[in-house]
Amino acid sequence: MLLSSPHRGARIAAGIGAVAVLATALTACGGGSSSSSADAGPAQPGGTLRYGLSQAPTCADPAQSGTNQTVYVARQVVDSLTDQDPETGELKPWLAESWETGADASSFTFHLKEGVTFSDGTPFTAESVKKNLDAIVNTLSGAKAPLGASYLAGYTGTTVIDPLTAQVDFAAPNAQFLQASSTPQLGILSDASVAKSAEERCTGNISGTGPFTYADYQQDKSVTLAKRAGYNWGSDVFGHDGEAYLDTIEFSVVPESGVRTGSLSSGQLDAISDALPQDAPQIEGAGGQVLTTSNPGTPFGFQPNVTRGPLVDPVVRSALVPAINRQELVDTVLGPNFTPATSTLASRTPGYVALPDVTYDPEKAKSILDQAGWVPGADGIREKSGQKLSFPVLFSSVFAGNQAILELVQQQLKEVGVDLQLNLVSTPESIARQNSKDFDATYYNSTRADGDILRTQFGLDGRNLNNRGPIPALDDVLAKQLATTDTTERSALVADAQQQVLDNGLWIPTVELSQAIGAGPNVQDLKFEASARLQFFDTWISGR
Repeated sequence: MLLSSPHRGARIAAGIGAVAVLATALTACGGGSSSSSADAGPAQPGGTLRYGLSQAPTCADPAQSGTNQTVYVARQVVDSLTDQDPETGELKPWLAESWETGADASSFTFHLKEGVTFSDGTPFTAESVKKNLDAIVNTLSGAKAPLGASYLAGYTGTTVIDPLTAQVDFAAPNAQFLQASSTPQLGILSDASVAKSAEERCTGNISGTGPFTYADYQQDKSVTLAKRAGYNWGSDVFGHDGEAYLDTIEFSVVPESGVRTGSLSSGQLDAISDALPQDAPQIEGAGGQVLTTSNPGTPFGFQPNVTRGPLVDPVVRSALVPAINRQELVDTVLGPNFTPATSTLASRTPGYVALPDVTYDPEKAKSILDQAGWVPGADGIREKSGQKLSFPVLFSSVFAGNQAILELVQQQLKEVGVDLQLNLVSTPESIARQNSKDFDATYYNSTRADGDILRTQFGLDGRNLNNRGPIPALDDVLAKQLATTDTTERSALVADAQQQVLDNGLWIPTVELSQAIGAGPNVQDLKFEASARLQFFDTWISGR
């Protein structure tokens, strides 16, 4: 869990309405930490934090962000209508000081804070909310903003009731939207920024209301953020009021783990992404620490394209689940800060349930394949009707451990007669091929602190990378959870959906993602937000 923050002054009460209870407490805080030190004294403003990213951000625009490294940067320049408490899952005021939800969860009315401005000097109003949501649906669309567009499924428009009141309407109940309003993908940009093309929004020449602004954006090289002077409308989740403490944050792209760790230990960097288990002694030896928290959402796993290759056979997909030794993946590749996947949702996601079938049992995997007529060939790889049980998996190094994990999975699957071929590509190519469904299987995870991620990832109206047709029972339960405001009832529906995703072979889970951030001895109050991404607003540098 995050360490407790300093006491904040009284705030305007959070919004009311039946759906407000949907952001239920996260099931576990799972080892999250903050870089606070009791010996550091009171927070001191000023200074530059030098941060080493493991991969380049894919786009400066929060609405188009998807990878963790992208969100670490883009989250800092936009505020959202609401914020989600990382310890309780409760939604808190941010740009909206309160809200109401319609009885059937198809309408949401936000009452906005006064005096908020974008970094280009223009005011934030209800019209800003309308233009941002309209642009995600009509301009960016699911092709450029797949997450934001999925959160706005059924969006019919935003009504500007008055300059500080916006009513967001949907054609049908959309119970997940309130939590979605806390995500960076629905963060608010200025009118001028929203009017730009998707490609122009990626270059860094955009304005938000956030505590930092883009001072420099060099694609694939570096990003510099500068403190926003006069910022005083922070989230109720933040640890202090007023402006951010840091003057600037300098992000550099350092793909090699050893180089990142060496730069941190030598004082050339102050914090780094993806600190691997073998890096911890060097980081701690230099007086730093490794901060960890597990991600909610879907764990890392294989999503098969059910229209091509041997994964068309649902029996093959079901055999892969018991063929994978998830504990070995954690013990061999990742270390004690990670956990094996036990469901199609990660354990910190509201509504998560453990699924007994997500268990290592290679003899069961062999039996399933035997009964389906997949016979071991001379090389040990199974065959049926002249077809080898062989398929490629599309992946990128968006997480530093991906290749090592898949190399070990490759060995595990070979033991039951399956030939897994690794297809490592760049992150942009991976995204493009996912969107065009040009793969047999793709390997990734997706982060969100709400069980509706099952709909956005596996639903026919979501990304549907499985390229599947209708599955009435699954489609029905995904629709019902979207229309349900009762927490207990919705959790039961999400539990059902988790099982059905597994039973239909739409996701073969491996391990849960954890964020492991190396922080130097002078970095104080570097924190994780509810979706396990970094929050730099409260961060400060001591001893400089």
